[in-house]
Amino acid sequence: MLSFAQQGALRGVFTATKGDEKIIWLFVDDYCSQTHYKNNEYLSTWGGPYTINGTKLEVKIEYSDAHPDMVGSSKTSQLTMSAHGFQEQDGIVWKKQAAKKQELDGLWRITGRMQDNKMSSIQRGDRKTIKLLVDGYFQWIAINPANKGFYGTGGGHYTFQDGKYKEHILFFSRDNGRVGAELSFDGSLKEGKWHHSGLSSKGDPIHEIWSRDNEK
Repeated sequence: MLSFAQQGALRGVFTATKGDEKIIWLFVDDYCSQTHYKNNEYLSTWGGPYTINGTKLEVKIEYSDAHPDMVGSSKTSQLTMSAHGFQEQDGIVWKKQAAKKQELDGLWRITGRMQDNKMSSIQRGDRKTIKLLVDGYFQWIAINPANKGFYGTGGGHYTFQDGKYKEHILFFSRDNGRVGAELSFDGSLKEGKWHHSGLSSKGDPIHEIWSRDNEK
């Protein structure tokens, strides 16, 4: 059995199935998120910072909409590596998706939003909206780990090329009717900040600034 230290850091997108249920597990910048959904139905999500010790994965849970009582606790899984992914001790087999590295890959946190034609800073606090982007997949999550609050999530596929950021929605906790939507935004990196503008899934104009989550 090879450890992740021998195989390299755990990073990327892993998928599994349970009957008609689909599961996506994203790993990037020492943070992970696991989401369960069906073709047109969101089910649940949970995640948080993770560490690897040999073949053991430990996740400090920052959010779980299905089991909020688990927020603040840790979940440890024994993983068996393979050439195509890994298997958990409960028998679930996870297949690694092809690497599709893009400039925006990483863990981001919203730090600015245009309001009344003025860019307003969003102070770092317990409540936060984060976004994971890795290997062509994205997920945003609005949470408050301090009070076990969960306020919504959405995710799917993304591309970032020639100043255009595009999303294809696979799941959306607030409205299953948004599944399948294609959204296009203007995007640019300025001094390490991601400037994101266009129309939201509701059709409202947005202009946001995102920062790498390990930055102030």
